[in-house]
Amino acid sequence: MPVPPYDAVLCDIDGVLRHWPVADDLERAHALPLGALAAAAFAPARLMPAITGEVTDEEWRSAVVADLTDVHGSMDRARAAVAAWSDLVPIVDREVVALLARLRGVAPVALVSNATTRLEWDLARQGLADLADTVVNTARVGVAKPDPRVYRIAAERVGTPVRRCLFVDDTPANVAAAREAGMTALHYRRIDDLRIALAPLLDPAV
Repeated sequence: MPVPPYDAVLCDIDGVLRHWPVADDLERAHALPLGALAAAAFAPARLMPAITGEVTDEEWRSAVVADLTDVHGSMDRARAAVAAWSDLVPIVDREVVALLARLRGVAPVALVSNATTRLEWDLARQGLADLADTVVNTARVGVAKPDPRVYRIAAERVGTPVRRCLFVDDTPANVAAAREAGMTALHYRRIDDLRIALAPLLDPAV
């Protein structure tokens, strides 16, 4: 039986395991320009403190309300828009879930996400809390992808040398950083990419 090229799988969450709906209708309903929420929430100066744990998820969302108010002039509208945005539920890719579930008992799995302090609650409400052996939430460890420390932390969590890990992510910069750290890395674009990458572990005789 051939030796698999890796012994553990580290998988991104957003963009691979789940996908967030666009906020266009929500922004229209609250009389905001399209893209206003993303512009406020994901501006690097606003996002980085949230995904490295410098501020809580609640503090981040409150700051987004303040930013929207400054730019668009209505705190009530901004507050209502952020509340509705916060209630959005991502669509889980059940094919990805099935593939990762098949890995349990075959190879350790870590979910690795640039996320806020709300991530664990989000995963639990969608029944994903026990999908992986561990969750590396950057808000809990203090550094975010593509910082090389994230990859080392994830490898340590699954007890596997960096060079024996497969890292899966939809963001090219994060994939490149994983390769630079010494991992095998997959730039995820479609489910077949993941099937092929996991075949040495799930179907070793093929």
